[in-house]
Amino acid sequence: MKFVDEVRIEVSAGNGGNGCLSFRREKYVAKGGPDGGDGGDGGSVTLRADPALNTLVDYRYQRQFRAENGASGAGRNRTGASGSDLILPVPVGTVVLDAPTGDLVGELLEPGAQLRVAQGGFHGLGNTRFKSSTNQAPRQTTPGSQGESRSLRLELSVLADIGLLGLPNAGKSTLLAAASAAKPRIADYPFTTLVPQLGVVRIDALRSFVLADIPGLIEGASDGAGLGVRFLKHLTRSRLLLHLVDIAPLDGSSPLDSVRSINRELASFSPTLASRDQWIVLNKIDAVSSELLEQTLELLRRECAPTPVHAISAVSGRGVDRLMADLMTALEQCWEGESEHSKVNCGVSELQIQRQMREEARASTDALRRSRQATSVESDSGSDEDDDDVEIEYVR
Repeated sequence: MKFVDEVRIEVSAGNGGNGCLSFRREKYVAKGGPDGGDGGDGGSVTLRADPALNTLVDYRYQRQFRAENGASGAGRNRTGASGSDLILPVPVGTVVLDAPTGDLVGELLEPGAQLRVAQGGFHGLGNTRFKSSTNQAPRQTTPGSQGESRSLRLELSVLADIGLLGLPNAGKSTLLAAASAAKPRIADYPFTTLVPQLGVVRIDALRSFVLADIPGLIEGASDGAGLGVRFLKHLTRSRLLLHLVDIAPLDGSSPLDSVRSINRELASFSPTLASRDQWIVLNKIDAVSSELLEQTLELLRRECAPTPVHAISAVSGRGVDRLMADLMTALEQCWEGESEHSKVNCGVSELQIQRQMREEARASTDALRRSRQATSVESDSGSDEDDDDVEIEYVR
């Protein structure tokens, strides 16, 4: 199964049926009058959020969809059948944009939510509708109207309470596997994770949250380097960012430099996302001495204050349970704050913050796409298709 998080589709609603021109003709009824029926309405195109889906791969290979036309009216005042609506299932968290303008059409954030993206044409009127005392044999009808046609861009952002980010090989997948029942691919080379991975972390029977692991970021990710630009947008729906840092990178770099590098990429991609609540987690602490661990913790807490700094070993599990429990407590406080906000209706809501982050992320992605297209035209190397041409295997 392929993981596809952005596609472009063409949708067309059905046309309305034409009205009928007919007169009643029966034995012993010389002039029965008009009896032309109305046409049927055209079917509309609707998107519906389906919790069983987690990718837009179904729309990668078939990109044109059309609803049924309404049937024309008939004699004896028979109304034409209306065209059936076309319902297209999409994953929860799908954002719908108008492809030519980039304007937001709507968002499908809850299971079962529906969004009508193309209105079906309205029915035409039969000549019965135009009968009057002065016009008893009307020959006037109206045609059905054309259904709406639109070009749409669907973007998927995974829904997670906490998003994991960091440089490649920082141990994000190992932490996800240690804290949840997820089984991501783990290896000792960069970019082992190619698609977002989700895991449910259960603290007890009634307390749990969703943890998302996105592909590792590198310097220049916001400008298209590596895989980051493709998946940075998945962090916009996370309430808290968990920044995983290798305490002893193989290249000899400083953990503080790693933190600053990733934060620069976040700020370049979306300033609102960069200001999101973030925790720094030092990983692989069992590979260094206790003296170096204390020095590094003191340095990060001093330079990154007031950001919380934790230390764990995802391989051995040291500190993982404590970290997950603290995250659960922080999330519960966050949810409680959002509930209080909804009661008093003041300040900026979580939905508004997430929408602002998605708009900033979309602007960054569109700017990068235009830059690539301009470069492609200058180099005469052919058209630059959008990123969904990349074949990526989705691993549950």
